[in-house]
Amino acid sequence: MNKAQLLNNLKRQGFSKEILNAFSKVKREDFIPKILKEKAYEDTALSIGEGQTISQPYTIAVMLSMLNFKESQKVLELGSGCGYVLALMSEIVGKKGKVYGIEIIPELAKRSNLNLKGYKNIKIYNKDGKKGLEEQAPFDKILISAAIQEIPKEILSQLKDKGILVAPVGSRFEQSLVVIQRNKDDFKIKEQIQGFVFVPFVWLFCSKYFYFILLLSN
Repeated sequence: MNKAQLLNNLKRQGFSKEILNAFSKVKREDFIPKILKEKAYEDTALSIGEGQTISQPYTIAVMLSMLNFKESQKVLELGSGCGYVLALMSEIVGKKGKVYGIEIIPELAKRSNLNLKGYKNIKIYNKDGKKGLEEQAPFDKILISAAIQEIPKEILSQLKDKGILVAPVGSRFEQSLVVIQRNKDDFKIKEQIQGFVFVPFVWLFCSKYFYFILLLSN
């Protein structure tokens, strides 16, 4: 499948012009290993190394649609990986929007900074994401791009009033994409779509000699 075919598939599935425009502008091949470039526009998840993946384009489009972005909004992605979704979000919120990513794996954070060097409204933090990004809060939208059993209160509290969070919630082997909206101090589930599988959200202790990776839910 090539890029035009992928865009046609997404168009047929009813995604917005803003989302289609973002997928058109951002080159997925720039965010994956060279050995996989021929598969860049297959509608499937691909390995980006370090035990992580770049999500299936259809899945990404679903999440972006659930977030219902507006121009100039401030958004956060936890588990930003290679930076592909950050680039898509940047195109949607525009130059006046602000996009923040947290990636705990140093090699991926470094690589995503290189991938996104042309984007002036994106900032990436190489840190533990389980507490969100309090120093830049509050956010209009928060995306968690890895499987999680329960969303920490520290992250929910960083939403603006009427803000939206989207996350794959469930066991390690199957999750539902969940939309949560904040209404003052109340957080309500607005939508759920079952049947997704993401790599697990991780937090990581690192030293000069080793990485010790634990599931956030442990």
